[in-house]
Amino acid sequence: MLKGFKDFLMRGNVVDLAVAVVIGTAFTAIVTAFTTSLIKPLISSLGSTETKGLGIQLREGKEDTYLDFSNVINATINFVIVAAVVYFVLVLPIQKIQERRKRGEEAGPSEPTNVELLIEIRDLLAAQQQPTTTVQNTAPDRRGPAI
Repeated sequence: MLKGFKDFLMRGNVVDLAVAVVIGTAFTAIVTAFTTSLIKPLISSLGSTETKGLGIQLREGKEDTYLDFSNVINATINFVIVAAVVYFVLVLPIQKIQERRKRGEEAGPSEPTNVELLIEIRDLLAAQQQPTTTVQNTAPDRRGPAI
């Protein structure tokens, strides 16, 4: 596990991680406002009018003993939304980009070996040493008729 973390740090993805943390934190504020302002009131409305919402009072008369399930549900919804957005907006596209890079590296042309280069040089030198013959121009004249 620590070896994987060390490899991650050595790959240079720390900047990607920092960007993800900043974006995740900013997005968390939006999701928290959404769940607190819209979802939590809907969950709390499931409880009776005498209680604070969806929860159980363990001891009558002591507000500290109230188990508020709406806060737990709210936090769970908040986490699921943030995790889904971070995964689909950041993690998944980065994985696809890395896969494309790997495919591009594998598909690239390989460098010629020393033997292949020497064979090519030998063939070029042999072609230069052969007597050259003059080639007549048999191409049609495309300039058109003289005026």
